[in-house]
Amino acid sequence: MTDIVPVILSGGSGTRLWPLSRTLYPKQLQALYGDHSMLQETAARTSGDGFAAPIIICNNEHRFIIAEQMLEIGISPRTIFLEPIGRNTAPAAAVAAIVLAAQDPDTLMMVVPSDHLIRKPDDFADVCAVARKAAMGGKLVTFGVEPRGPETGYGYIQQGAALDQADGAFHVARFVEKPDLETAQDYLNIGGYFWNSGMFLFKAGAYLAELERLQPEMLAACQKAVDCATTDMDFTRLDEAAFSQAPSDSIDYAVMEHTDKAAVAPADIGWNDVGSWSELWHVGVKDDAGNVFHGDVVSLDVHDSYIRSSGPLTTAIGVKDLVVVVTDDAVLVMPKDRAQDVKGVVDGLRGEGRSEGDAHRRMYRPWGWYQSIDSGEKFQAKQLMVKYGGILSLQSHKRRAEHWVVVSGRARITRGDEVFQLEANQSTYIPPGTKHRLENPYDEPLRIIEVQSGEYLGEDDIERFEDIYGRD
Repeated sequence: MTDIVPVILSGGSGTRLWPLSRTLYPKQLQALYGDHSMLQETAARTSGDGFAAPIIICNNEHRFIIAEQMLEIGISPRTIFLEPIGRNTAPAAAVAAIVLAAQDPDTLMMVVPSDHLIRKPDDFADVCAVARKAAMGGKLVTFGVEPRGPETGYGYIQQGAALDQADGAFHVARFVEKPDLETAQDYLNIGGYFWNSGMFLFKAGAYLAELERLQPEMLAACQKAVDCATTDMDFTRLDEAAFSQAPSDSIDYAVMEHTDKAAVAPADIGWNDVGSWSELWHVGVKDDAGNVFHGDVVSLDVHDSYIRSSGPLTTAIGVKDLVVVVTDDAVLVMPKDRAQDVKGVVDGLRGEGRSEGDAHRRMYRPWGWYQSIDSGEKFQAKQLMVKYGGILSLQSHKRRAEHWVVVSGRARITRGDEVFQLEANQSTYIPPGTKHRLENPYDEPLRIIEVQSGEYLGEDDIERFEDIYGRD
């Protein structure tokens, strides 16, 4: 039996789940529902018997976080493609198909977003078996989700006649744009309509053949982007000039709505795209009052609300149908039925040039992370966590000095011509202009308090001389 190659798309920013999800650390990289991130859940669900190593497609900013998360769950991707610019799902799938078809055009590839929740994994496996048969017969199969209600936020798929070669799969009669409420209710009353999940299964060669017929410019741009790609450590960088020429379009619009090879596999799999806080309340485990709480939350007379704190103790009294989300630098409060309006707040923050729209205080790096503690005139304090094996670049700063205090673990320090070790409760001083490096070659996390002082404390006051992660 031919193994399916998962193609996991991880390029979204999850704006509607702000303030937890932000551009530099979006929802698919976070554990919103279980113990693992949504990306990890997706990779685990599409691994094991019947599946090959995945291809992951993401942007440059998330590459090290994604590699680390795959390492945590013991999955080694076939490759991680770095998109230089977002071009929607059709070009992303084309890149994977080009690479797979070069070895075998009959390779089965399953295109899946990294940020979907599937609460019935056994049923998902059954649907994959149905879709596999249809795809082996040359069909481009989409997973159609059994609707739970007259949802106006999804496109719909109407099933046609049953497929002869795949029991349980159907021809697609038509794709329908997001309907109004009355039309959506009609679809439920009529039956045979499914939500468009954005998950697909097809042969690499079959997808490329339809793309060549329907979107030749897109295919040509993607082919050139792959041909001119470069290797960067464990990543493959698509050529920016070529990839930017690909039209930005979804698989649905580019191919599925125009091909006569479209099929649908109905999927009652507990699917949710977790696109808003109200959806997370809907799928969450509720208490007797209909509440979903995460983190340090204390309530009195609260009903049907979603309250999440990843920061301080959060208390609520006498409220109903609210969403309250607290991080260490932002608080969101709104009625549950206004969950779709969060994007407007984020757009406003960006318009004001505020960093909270895109970045958390904790900034992830390939060596670990750093987090701002306090700042004022001519000083800034940060906490650094350097994981085992983490090595910061050999660098210097023209306009600031740095003071390092080891809180836990052990540090290897390069300061000018000196190389020495610091234990917990020991410290050192790095004068302006001095080449320096921080390393953790020891088998426990290293935590350091860094105090920067000087006339200018911007992140761009850095000159790198060596960097094992290939950063400029």
